[in-house]
Formats: sequence, C-alpha cells, structure tokens
Amino acid sequence: MPRLLPLFVVCCLSGAVLIADDSPATTPPLSFERDIRPLLQAACSHCHGEEEELSGGLDVRLRRFLVRGGDSGAAIVPERSAESLLVQRIRDREMPPPEAGKPLSEQQIALLARWIDLGAPTLSDEPEELPRGLVITQADREWWAFRPVVRPGVPVVKHADRVRTPIDAFVLEKLESQGFSLSDEADRRTLLRRASFDLTGLPPSVEELEAFENDSRTDAWERVIDRLLDSPRFGERWASHWLDVAGYADSEGVTAVDPERKWAWKYRDYVVRSFNDNKPFDQFVREQLAGDELLPPPYENLTPEQIDQLTATGFLRLVPDGTMSNEVEASVARNQVVADTLEVVGSALLGMTVQCAQCHEHRYDPIPQADYYRLRAVFEPALNWKAWRPPAQRLVTLYTDADRSAAAELEKEALAVLARRTTRQNEFIEEVFQQEIAKVPDDEREVVAAARNTAEKDRSAEQKKLMQKYPSVNVSAGSLYLYNSKAAAELKAMADEAEAIRKRKPKEEFVRALTEPAGTEPPPTFLFARGDHDQPKEQVVPASLSVLEHLGPTAIPADDPELPTSGRRLAFARQLTEGRHPLLTRVTVNRLWLHLVGRGIVTTPADFGRLGAAPSHPELLDWLADEFVRTGWDQKRMIKLIMLSSVYRQSLASETRLHEVDPDNALFGSATLKRLDAESLRDAVLAVSGRLNDRMYGEPVPVMADLVGQWVIGIENLDAGRPGATVDMQGEEFRRSIYVQVRRSRPLAVLETFDRPRMEPNCDCRNASTVSTQSLMLMNGTFVLEQSEQFADRVLGLAHDDLDGQIAWAWKIALSRDPTDSERADARQFLEEQRAELTARAGKNDDPARQALASLCQILLGSNEFLYLD
Repeated sequence: MPRLLPLFVVCCLSGAVLIADDSPATTPPLSFERDIRPLLQAACSHCHGEEEELSGGLDVRLRRFLVRGGDSGAAIVPERSAESLLVQRIRDREMPPPEAGKPLSEQQIALLARWIDLGAPTLSDEPEELPRGLVITQADREWWAFRPVVRPGVPVVKHADRVRTPIDAFVLEKLESQGFSLSDEADRRTLLRRASFDLTGLPPSVEELEAFENDSRTDAWERVIDRLLDSPRFGERWASHWLDVAGYADSEGVTAVDPERKWAWKYRDYVVRSFNDNKPFDQFVREQLAGDELLPPPYENLTPEQIDQLTATGFLRLVPDGTMSNEVEASVARNQVVADTLEVVGSALLGMTVQCAQCHEHRYDPIPQADYYRLRAVFEPALNWKAWRPPAQRLVTLYTDADRSAAAELEKEALAVLARRTTRQNEFIEEVFQQEIAKVPDDEREVVAAARNTAEKDRSAEQKKLMQKYPSVNVSAGSLYLYNSKAAAELKAMADEAEAIRKRKPKEEFVRALTEPAGTEPPPTFLFARGDHDQPKEQVVPASLSVLEHLGPTAIPADDPELPTSGRRLAFARQLTEGRHPLLTRVTVNRLWLHLVGRGIVTTPADFGRLGAAPSHPELLDWLADEFVRTGWDQKRMIKLIMLSSVYRQSLASETRLHEVDPDNALFGSATLKRLDAESLRDAVLAVSGRLNDRMYGEPVPVMADLVGQWVIGIENLDAGRPGATVDMQGEEFRRSIYVQVRRSRPLAVLETFDRPRMEPNCDCRNASTVSTQSLMLMNGTFVLEQSEQFADRVLGLAHDDLDGQIAWAWKIALSRDPTDSERADARQFLEEQRAELTARAGKNDDPARQALASLCQILLGSNEFLYLD
C-alpha cells in the first residue's frame, strides 16, 4: 500500500479469529454441563427452572429433570433424539416461544440432538433436586475466567534467539505450533513512532528521532521507553484509556438541557496524576471505590493525599444522572444511576456483564439475579435511592480553616477600604450639593435643602415639585460623576482596590465525590422482581459474585464497626485487590496488552463470560496477571516489560501464509496496524503544526456550536452583536484533547468523526471505523485547514525559500522520515504547479508559495502514514 494513500480508500477489517486445534484428539466429548446447559439456560431456563412455578411442569436445569420431563412426558429419550419431545418442539419453533427470546440456531439444535444420541452424557453425578433459580455448577467455576490465576512455566521454544522476555516464549510456542515464528524487528523510525504514540499520544520530534537513530548503546531502546514513561504526556495519554472505561463526562446527560458538571475535571486530573506518579493499581482501585472510607469524616482541612482519595470516588459519580430534572420520574432516574454505576464497575473492574442480571438470572454466565442485588447492596449506603442526594448536595468543599481565616482577614481589609470610600463619597456629595444649593434663590434655598434631605418616598407633593424644579441639587453616588469626574475617578480607584483585595481570597473549590452519610443505618437492599423497583421481593445482603466462592469468601460485612460508615465499598475493594481475584488482574493486564499491541489476548475486554472471546494465549494472560501482582501492581513496569519484548518490536508481517492462516493476528506473529484514535490524531496535528499548548490540568476547554451547527472549541461572544463571534481564548483552544470539555450532548466534531465515544454510560473498547466523513473532515474541515497553514509557516521558518528543504522538513516533522526520491520529485512538481496556478488568480493579499505549501502539508496530515501506526 502506498504510504500516502488517502484515507477514503483505506479499508479496515474487524473481527476475531481464534486459532485453535479442532482435531478429535483435542476436542472434549460432549457433556450436559459444558455444552447443553448453557444453551438451555439462555433459551429455556427462565420459564423452566428459574421462576417459582415451572411452565408445563418441566425443569431443564439438570439432565435427570429432562429425562423425567413435565406435563407432556419425558423431554428427552437418551440415544434417540428423533423421539425426544424437546428436540421436536425446538425444531418446530414452539420452544422457546417468540416472546421469550431468540430461537436456537440449526447448529445448536444439531448439537443438542448429537448429545442426546450419545446417551446425554454428564460430567458428574447430579443431585436429586435443586432449589429454584440459577444453579452454579462445578463446570461454571471451571470457566477459564473464574479459575484461580496460576503462574505457568515459561515454555521452551525453537527460536530461543528471539526471546527477550518470557512474553516472547509464550507467543512463539503458539506460532511454532503452526509453523511460524515472529516477524522481523521493525526499524528504529517505526519503533520510535509506535512507542511515542503508544505512551504519549504524540509523534516524536525530529531531534528525538535523530538521537535514537544515532544511539549505538545496547540499551538505547530501553532508554527511549524510560524517557517516554517519565514524560508528563504519559499520564495524559494513559488517563484517556481509563476515562473511557470509567465513562468520564463533564455533563450530566439524560435530558436535552444536559447540565454541566463544574467540578468533574478534578477526577480527570486525579487520573492523569495517578498514571504519571505510577500509583500502584491496587491503590488506584481502592481509592476509586472507597476513597471516602479511607479517611475519617467530616471531610475538612484535608491533606493533598486525602483530597486525592476523596476525588478518586468521582469514578462512581460519572454515569448519566437525570435526578435533577423534572422530565424523568425521580425513582426511575435514581435507580438508573445505580444501575449504570454497577454496569461501569462490572465492565471496568470485573470484565463481566453483571448488568444483564438486573431483571432475571444471567442468560449465559453464572450470575444469579440475587448476585446483582447483593453487589448493589455494596453501593446502596452511598447511593440510597430512597434518601437520594442530588449532585449539588454531594459536593465536598476543599476550603480549610486557614482559607476561611485568610478570607476573613482579607474581607476585613476590603471593608476598611470601602468604609474610607464611603466617607470620601459622602464628602464629595456634600461638596457638590453645597455648590448646587448655592445656585438656588435665597428664598427657596431652605425648603429645597429640606426636600433634598427627605427620603424620596416620604417627600410631599410640594417637595417633589421642588426637586423637579432644581434637579441638580439631588446629587447622589450614582450622579456624582456628572459633577466631579476627579472625585468619581478617586472613588472608582478605591472600589477597585477593595475588589483586588477580595480577589486575593483563597478560591473555594469543590470535589465531586461519592460519600456515605456517617453514623446512619445502611438502607436495606431488596431484589426487584423483573428489575422493577416498585416490586421488591426478598432482602439481600452485600456480597460479590458467588461463582467465585471456591476461591475465597465473597460475603461482605454489612456494617464495619471500626468505621463511621458501613465500610462495604472498602471491603469490596480489598476483596478485589488482595491479589487472588481472578478477574481484576486478568482484565487489567489484558487492557494494557490491548493498548500496546493493538489486539487483546481477550478481544472482548469487558466480557470474560461465555459470550466473550476466549483468550488466544491463556497461559500468557495468567503469567502477566501473576507478574503484575508480584511486582506491586506496577503499571509502568508492566508496560515496559511488554514493550521490551520481541513481540512488541515486530514489523508488519510480510509472510503471505501467515496472513492466510491468521488474518486477524490472533497469534501475534507481527505488529498490528493501528489507526490513531481521535484524541491522538487531533493532538498530533497540533504538535506537527507547532500550536500544541501543553499546559496541564484545570477546568475543561469549552465547546460551542459554529454557524453550521457543528460543535467546535470556543466561547461565543454574546456582546459582539454578530453571529459566530468568539472570545479570544489566548491559546487555550490548542490544549490537548483530554482537556476538552466532554459534553454528552455536544461532542466535538473533529473527535466524534474519528470515533471518540459518547459515554452511555462508558466505553469498554474503542471502535476504529473508516467512513467518508473522516475524509471530508481532513479535506474540508476548518481545524485541519487552519493547522495545515500553521504547519506550512513552521516549515517556512525552518527552510525559508529552499523548496527541497521545505519538502524534507515537512516529511521529517509529519512522518518522522526523509522523503524518497520519488516523493521528493512528486512534491516538488506539486508545489511548482500549485504556485503557478495560485499566482495566476492571486489577490493582493495572497501568498501563493505559502498556500501551495499548506496544501502539501494538508496532504501529509491526511495520508495513511500519518493516520496509521505500523
């Protein structure tokens, strides 16, 4: 593929191919527990086993129940599928009924029939009876994601010379079993560009590239990684990954008003700092789930560490929240916030679709409906829907006693200035009054003075006439400037002095935290019939997923006597991070791998259940999970370990047979072609143009609608008196994309076009589409056109009138390489032709040379090589 091929002819393929050995020797025999029960659980169990009353008297949860049958007789006849009523009803589309769900596919029906013909085998003896509802079996607990993480031995491989880290051995073992090895190592330019974008979301500078290419030390690559990990840009890049799964937004969503969240950005900054400081991931999780329970209330005079802990709980305050609106029924809005919060917790930390058990037993995974509400009981003391605190009431002030004292002293100082001002003002008014009353005839002077000194509401009709006759004597603070401009100026200076003093007061800021009222009885949590909060059933106690009981206790104390709060979230957080939890560690290292390699070991990072993808390299996943915990939950160390591997350092595969066997790179036998995500693309354009503002932290950069209705960065100037006028933002519009306001109803056009997700409630995996609007944005978008001109100015500043120099610098800055001879010749011809054409129709203020160069720069910014990482 030519390097500069325009975006609109690129075709991205998506999907997952699991490379597996399907030979009879490795295919396990059919069994009820592993193969049939999941089908019946998804399609039939709701009516035939989960409800208090069995439909048709049939229970499908055990093989013995199927043989026993229901009102119509035996459901299956072992070894005779043709005579089995269950197969007949399913084939005739009588079961499941249309309103109950999707029918079984022909392949699933064939599998059921084959199992019956084999005698309907089971893996173990079945109990005589079962309690109603979803039953978690040993086979459920043996699902790969629920097994304990066991550190596997590092395999011995043929191509040992390619093994730099244990990661390489695990990947090579699979490749070699298919007759392949790793691809060749990428060149230094490719590696540096890949690493720079992966770790900082920005392209390398020309100086950084030259330094790396000329570094002959054996640890040159490791030095590059260390430099990038130490960059403050690292935290900005990797925070964006976490903010996706957390569902970060600067507005409440739900309604058309979409109220702003003024202080949500504090959580965003907490995440950036945490990544830059390399905060251990277990601590990162505990703070977000229960930071408020790590410090004693009341939350006053907080240290920076305590502020961080409180700010971290913003993780549980990010979902859409319509509880302030009258457009949504209060109980519905409140329960939706709780449900969305559990969905975020489940997808971000557990990699499970726990939300699917809100209304009924999970159709595919061993998550009973009661488990969902037991998990809800963990959070309800802080998210009590019956004693709801709206967003505005959940803010925690960061004002300290010292701040209040300082503010009081400054207010006292300001009031003293204003008191002096009042005295001077009265003096000036009296001086002017004496001057004006002297102009009144002697016989009326006394009564006019009396009228002036009488309050307006108390004046008689005669006095009112006198004031109309002699209005100049009615001098006041508001009219003083008409008589004595110097006095007015002196008074204004004193008012400004007082205002300046008040501006020195410590600014009161707030944290959008989740806190639990101290000293109150935790509310009871009930299981809702079919998820309806108006139909509470039995009360449940707090606990995590019961399918993990074989690995340790899942119950959570209802009320910790050592804490002023219930302590439920803190206990849950400690359960997750004590080091043995099989989901959190696997989910986390899989995400790290996904962001670096471009494809997860599990390609469904938020679904490790039966509908998710199986891990392509389960041993590697467990080795990484174990190594992560052993080395102190150190994310930077894990990232570096992956990047030091030969796997990460591969070039794009050139072997045709490998592409044919493994088109989706599930074997990791080459690098994965990755398109820049929306934020990296915008930030890279700004970096190349030289306009990137690298100021960190603080309030979000606002967005507004332009004249055609697109959402763009800006502040509308309402005082300008003309449509489209904006306020000068002093370069703030060029800050990194992570600092741009995330308004649910106002997605920034340049980011949304390149698949920045809307948080409804979060995003567990980015999409990378290729659509025509992207090409249109690159060809006609104001942002790209303006930055192309800035890029051209940067090049002109380096190369001046040297045409070949301009071409060379443009390639180095945008693509981190020199142009080929062919590209140089084509670019030179393009510039000459464009100059000639533009000169022929130029106006007096046009600059054809600059315009031609800007067009060339725009071509580079829209090229595949700029948009994709190989």
